Amino acid sequence: MIVVNSLFPIFILVGLGRILKTSGFIQDEFFKTSDKLVYFIFFPAMLFWKISQNSAQGAIDMALPLAALTAVLITFILSTLFILTEHVSDYEAGSFSQSCYRFNTYIGMAIMVTVLDDQSVLLFGILIGFAIPVINVLSVSILIWFSANQYNPAQRLRHLALAIISNPLILACCLGIGVYALNIRFPAYINNTFRLLSMVTLPMALLSIGSDFSLKNLKGHLKLSVISSLFKLLFLPVVGFYCLKWFHVKGPGVTVGMIFFCLPTSTAIYVLSSQMGSDTRLASASIVFSTLVSMISLTWVLIFVG
Repeated sequence: MIVVNSLFPIFILVGLGRILKTSGFIQDEFFKTSDKLVYFIFFPAMLFWKISQNSAQGAIDMALPLAALTAVLITFILSTLFILTEHVSDYEAGSFSQSCYRFNTYIGMAIMVTVLDDQSVLLFGILIGFAIPVINVLSVSILIWFSANQYNPAQRLRHLALAIISNPLILACCLGIGVYALNIRFPAYINNTFRLLSMVTLPMALLSIGSDFSLKNLKGHLKLSVISSLFKLLFLPVVGFYCLKWFHVKGPGVTVGMIFFCLPTSTAIYVLSSQMGSDTRLASASIVFSTLVSMISLTWVLIFVG
């Protein structure tokens, strides 16, 4: 029953976003605007508030981020070897690589907020605070390496730096962790302001994900979409499970870690692929297929681990 109660609302909102888009009830301009609001204002504000004002107590444990990043790095290395040995084209390589390890933060936080407790929300916030910068470095590195453009070292460093310092989610997580560590508590009127902002964040984000959801995106890219989803939703969770054991992660950290590993690939791969000349159609196909399959992976983790 926990699976139905937790995942059903999330994927219903994703489906509603698609219905609103295809029916013409809401136009593209609305979703483009809401994407900006969620990415630059609402979601960073929610992350900052959820982390900084978290009721969980105790020192920050680095075992979970280290386990998760180890699993991501292993997946990155093996997916890169697949690109090289299976002759994935340079144009497809960047999008394929990102699809194998990038994660959908919005769906992850929706699960944390609706299913788990404050400690799990804090653990997830700390985890993504470390994961997002590292994953951005990996993604941009592959996109540059296989790019048709000849980037010099200075250009490579600039792309990497911009991808990290311009990410509002990283800034929100870092600021939130800092305020939490200093045990700064906000007055009621500040908390209520953040609470109102947070109420619209996840519904808007999930509707936006659904607005770009179309099975037509799979046409011509099904093979690589399936393979990248196997890396993301089968290989990564299996490797991640053993990494959690290796780093002695216990209690809610195991649940948070396994949910992290089983999340669908991030919608951000489309934007980065577009900016750096990789295959956006493959990116769209991978997003659609991994989101569909993640219903199975997330159901599994909530039943057997949650």
